[in-house]
Amino acid sequence: MGTVTAICISKQRGTPKQPVFSAQFVPDYGIQGDAHAGNWHRQVSLLQQEKIDAFRERGVAVAAGAFGENLAVTGIDFRALPVGTQLQCGEVLLEITQIGKECHMHCAIYQRVGDCIMPREGVFARVLRGGTIHVGDDMQCIARAQPFAFQAAVITLSDAGAAGAREDKSGPMIVQRLRESGYTVIEQLLLPDGRERLEHELIRLCDQRQPDLILTTGGTGFSQRDVTPEATLAVADRQVPGIAEAMRAASMQITKRAMLSRAVSVIRGRTLIINLPGSPKACMETMDVFMDTIPHGLGLLRGTVHDCARA
Repeated sequence: MGTVTAICISKQRGTPKQPVFSAQFVPDYGIQGDAHAGNWHRQVSLLQQEKIDAFRERGVAVAAGAFGENLAVTGIDFRALPVGTQLQCGEVLLEITQIGKECHMHCAIYQRVGDCIMPREGVFARVLRGGTIHVGDDMQCIARAQPFAFQAAVITLSDAGAAGAREDKSGPMIVQRLRESGYTVIEQLLLPDGRERLEHELIRLCDQRQPDLILTTGGTGFSQRDVTPEATLAVADRQVPGIAEAMRAASMQITKRAMLSRAVSVIRGRTLIINLPGSPKACMETMDVFMDTIPHGLGLLRGTVHDCARA
């Protein structure tokens, strides 16, 4: 159980948020009158009040809203909660969608003292059910009424596709297949081949948005620019070789060229990452291999199921 200690909004982006006593929360939008509200996943930002107090104890005077937080709440360690956690405050229902954030342009506090807690301690949420929140209201984590659908992201690696010289057909087909299987696709990216950008996006997705599954397509062959496996291995905590091995074994029954695939499958945090080939047909064939099996593994990563040996 926590208590709301501050509510802050800003009428324009890039300006400090100002404290208010109460605010109206609008479903699928955010806080009425706040410049960061909209139809996206970061509608409301939250910080634990104790983390703000600890920052102040370092001798830095910061006002409410200085870190860009909409809600400061005592008693709840938001940073320790997984994406998908639901928070209830009065009639308002929020769902956490992202943990932490990238800091593209250092804020005034960082410029002043060389640090800001929002990128590592802040969380973001969307509004599921609207209503009014007042300073002093209680907030609590609640059990979900419905199971949280598996979350997925899809990344296409293609120099020609990223340059607009070729239509990306594999990515949309993968997205459609995932949605038909009950997954919520939170992001779809089209990147040029290469390691640096892919590694960055994989880390961002796994650590901040925390999808259960990331599927990449392309960059698994012998070309000098085909470095998707290297980028995937570079961000991995653990390898899951059986998935890639099973994909190659099944594909060998279709074409001997499947032995040339360098695709890998790994885990980072609680996210499973699987490299798929570049062609739409091959993507669908390899997804046939694992789509019925991986939900058990994803449940284990979430901690919602327990492993069991066959009798």
